[in-house]
Amino acid sequence: MASTGQQLGRLLLVQIGDGGSPTELFTNLCGLKTRSFSLSASEIDTTIPSCTNPGDVVQKTSRPGIASRTFTGSGAYVAGANMTAFMQHVINTTAFNAKVIVPGLGTFTGSFFVTDFSASGDVEPNMEFSATFTAADVLSFTAEA
Repeated sequence: MASTGQQLGRLLLVQIGDGGSPTELFTNLCGLKTRSFSLSASEIDTTIPSCTNPGDVVQKTSRPGIASRTFTGSGAYVAGANMTAFMQHVINTTAFNAKVIVPGLGTFTGSFFVTDFSASGDVEPNMEFSATFTAADVLSFTAEA
């Protein structure tokens, strides 16, 4: 059966670094059921009306501004060493190394911090969590082979 080029959403991953040196190990943040990765940039308006013909049609022009790289995910809260280490970054509001793997595109690696975290649960189902990760520094990108 020929490949359609489509990618599985569950392979969009965030991996948390252990801070090890000289070789840092990255492990998947377990339990994620929904996830998204956003690449965006603000728009800076550079439009200038014609000085020689101010009544002419004004052509809007822009240039890219501040780039933003944000990963969001939610799912089951799976207790363990990886979640405990991750939660220390959340509780202490510290930056940490992470990788965002975008299937079919590549991997974004660098420093992130959690800008929003919440835990929730009802009487019977397992506890859930959601988190938003924002780049804390310029990320490196490695294209998928």
